[in-house]
Amino acid sequence: MGDPKKATKKYQTPPHPWQKERIEAEKELCKIYGLKRKNEIWKAVSELNRYKAQAKRLVAIRNEQSMKEQEQLIKRLVKCNLLRGDATLDDVLGLDVKDFLERRLQTLVYKKGLSRSVDQARQMIVHGHIMVDGQKVTTPAFVVTIQDENKISFNPKSGFNSEEHPERIIKKPEVKTQTKIEKKEKPKKAEEIKEIEDGEESGKGTE
Repeated sequence: MGDPKKATKKYQTPPHPWQKERIEAEKELCKIYGLKRKNEIWKAVSELNRYKAQAKRLVAIRNEQSMKEQEQLIKRLVKCNLLRGDATLDDVLGLDVKDFLERRLQTLVYKKGLSRSVDQARQMIVHGHIMVDGQKVTTPAFVVTIQDENKISFNPKSGFNSEEHPERIIKKPEVKTQTKIEKKEKPKKAEEIKEIEDGEESGKGTE
């Protein structure tokens, strides 16, 4: 039995810590989905690997028990809107880490237009401004099921529940009016200048 004071890790770290391509890909995912730490990606990857390992095991075994486990596995993933109802084990093996990150509460709050950015969505969730099916959720990584996807809303006690909240008002970009620029007189040609001078001299001569 483990130490009750120390929680066991729910994810596995990358086997090699210094892989440039993986590090760059993780940075991009953190930027897109507003993740605070890379271990949030590793948790999603570990969960994905568990599902894939189960699918590979069920592919190799063909009996009544495996068919039952296969049905339960696909049903669980369909409930999270990761697969369709007619999916197979091959579809499970084709899942990507982005599919899991898309089902996070933080991502869905932003996509539903409740926040201006994914970073603001994370702040709203952590501070208790978001509810799912009438229950306050303060975990950005909370996986939203397909049934609860349309039940994401603001907490009635939150200031964000008001449409007049300054953070909910979308500021329209200022349109700068173009000022009329006075047309500058074109420089006169040498011939025109000569004609003007000749005219002035002829006028003086008549006087």
